[in-house]
Amino acid sequence: MLTLLELLQLLLYIPMLALVGQGALYLLAGARRETNFFYQTLRLIARPVTFVVRKLTPAQVADQHVPWIAFFLLLLVSFVVFAERGYLMCVQMGYEDCRR
Repeated sequence: MLTLLELLQLLLYIPMLALVGQGALYLLAGARRETNFFYQTLRLIARPVTFVVRKLTPAQVADQHVPWIAFFLLLLVSFVVFAERGYLMCVQMGYEDCRR
């Protein structure tokens, strides 16, 4: 179970870091970001997550806000996985202070 949580955490970090990279290139490249190869690559990596978030959000949410929502959802899920992984490691080590 611990290995599964570590793998899940890794799979969450990849699109989350791609979204951070997109944000950095958004600031650095400005309007020319759409022609930037690295920006396009990062967008391709984060596309599965942003696609799901776009489908889940109402139509009133602007497309420019979808990556922000996706990032914060990934951050929230990553925190939950991190906390659960820490709890399982605590239990596995045999500490008696590990209580929910």
